[in-house]
Amino acid sequence: MSFSSNVKGEICRYTDLTKEEALAELSAIMKVSGTISFSERSLNFRITTENPASARLAFTLLKEHFKIHAKLMVKKSNSLKKNNLYMVMVTEEMGVRELLKETGILRDDEDILSLDYRIDRSLLLTEQCKRTYIRGAFIGGGSISNPEKTYHLEFVTHNLEYAEDLSALINEFGLNSKVIQRKSSFIVYLKEGEQIVDLLNIIGAHASLLELENIRIMKEMRNNVNRLVNCETANLSKTVNAAVRQVESIKLIQREIGLARLPKNLRDIAELRLNYPDESLKELGEMLNPPVGKSGVNHRLRKIEKIAEELRKN
Repeated sequence: MSFSSNVKGEICRYTDLTKEEALAELSAIMKVSGTISFSERSLNFRITTENPASARLAFTLLKEHFKIHAKLMVKKSNSLKKNNLYMVMVTEEMGVRELLKETGILRDDEDILSLDYRIDRSLLLTEQCKRTYIRGAFIGGGSISNPEKTYHLEFVTHNLEYAEDLSALINEFGLNSKVIQRKSSFIVYLKEGEQIVDLLNIIGAHASLLELENIRIMKEMRNNVNRLVNCETANLSKTVNAAVRQVESIKLIQREIGLARLPKNLRDIAELRLNYPDESLKELGEMLNPPVGKSGVNHRLRKIEKIAEELRKN
């Protein structure tokens, strides 16, 4: 199972809800993943999902809190993956009109029915109802990438006003979700690992949160190790290149004028560098009599390179 499916499986186990919380959660599920169908004599509503836990939760909420025994159907998807599609159907005979009004999907103005794409704020009077609504929106149209690869959590919606309302609701918890359009859909998304952890906490996915945190810690440790290794490799490469350059300069001086022409302090370090081309500056300094510090050795070798540069020019 994917990480996203695990999250949904975890949060779909929350069924011990008050009527207000169940109404908020079901409203979000229906607005994000529901479809209304009209005919001359009847009105039907269908929740469609690829996640069996989501369908099972919607069926349970309808039965336990709204006394609606919905019809549950399964069929093969037309997509390339050929996944199962789970559909929860509520018909006119089951009381779909009252359900749609109660969940804020249909507005009844003087017997004229119209769709309401905004979030009904009367369903969000408590903080827990707000959390439950966001959880329902994730169950209906949310997904989260495998955190081993990247950090990305999103809600897929089909109306800009609804997407903006959902983003604003999420941001009431101190997050920074944004809205973008992708083809005919509007996406509410978070891309920072820390913010995704906070949202998982909001919707009650605590086990998934801990798993994501463990992955974040491991990735950070790997990144730190890689940075240290890269730094050490760069320093080693720099040291080796400097040693090769110093040896070439000393050999040039030896060829052109002889090392005996150098002052004693430069001649001593030049001979040591020729005899010990792989030693560090600190180790070369300790071989001198009297010993010289790393900066002193570096200063002398730079003088030698300067002399070699003058010889090259001449």
